[in-house]
Amino acid sequence: MLPQHETTVRLAAFSANLRLLCDRQGSISHICRKVGINRQQFNKYLSGKHLPSSGNIRIIANFFGLSPEVLFSEPEHFRALVDGNFFDVLDNLRRAPQVLSFLDTVAVSSKVDMGEYVGCYDRYQYSSIYSRKILRSAFCIFQNGDFLNHYYVERFPSYDNPKKTEYIFKYHGFTFPVEDRVFCIDFESVQRNEFTFGIFSSVQRSAKRFMFGIVSGVAATMFRQPFSTRAVLHYRRPGLLSREELQSTTTLDMNDNSIPREAREYLGEAPDMIKPS
Repeated sequence: MLPQHETTVRLAAFSANLRLLCDRQGSISHICRKVGINRQQFNKYLSGKHLPSSGNIRIIANFFGLSPEVLFSEPEHFRALVDGNFFDVLDNLRRAPQVLSFLDTVAVSSKVDMGEYVGCYDRYQYSSIYSRKILRSAFCIFQNGDFLNHYYVERFPSYDNPKKTEYIFKYHGFTFPVEDRVFCIDFESVQRNEFTFGIFSSVQRSAKRFMFGIVSGVAATMFRQPFSTRAVLHYRRPGLLSREELQSTTTLDMNDNSIPREAREYLGEAPDMIKPS
């Protein structure tokens, strides 16, 4: 049984997140009919007077296409995820015939501890748009039913006014842990014209948690050149991304002190600095 304080916090988070989801659906009566829960009882969930049974929590989570535990996330972080339409895009992706066919062949192994991977990360890689710059993006893995989903945001400042954001890209996708590796496939939802693929492996030699790997895709430039680059995931904390983390994404100089030493060492020299052997 959870301590009283923790129960109170979870109850408040659940009711706040449920109200946010219902506000975007339009009709409480329609939701109650779909989930088969009495309107009077549902109102108690919305007001934070009662927490649903585990069975009703699963029913509500399934209706909104989420895993039950996501509904207990911190409301601020949950709002950032909902406002970015990440849930809607992932839900649409999962319903696409091509994606369903793919997921049928790649299931998360029951032997994998999915909780080992969920949480917020800083992601570092050399930018395919801004030469000799390291891109720091905000990356999050969360459990959704039997699968791990992830989403991340890239922000690029203007050349003329670095304080102004020139481009924002939002990616949504699926994460597949296999043995000691993590495979990622994601879809960019702003331009809607790009898939990227990543393979990472965990490194335990540091007290901090890193996953080092490689990412491939097609650059979002007028030339649309394909690219492949090293990438680093630096674990920061559990939960969902906050607004502050989403807004902190940017491009950095190669020697910026905010980039972990381990990440700089793995990324090495910028691609256009590497001389042919």
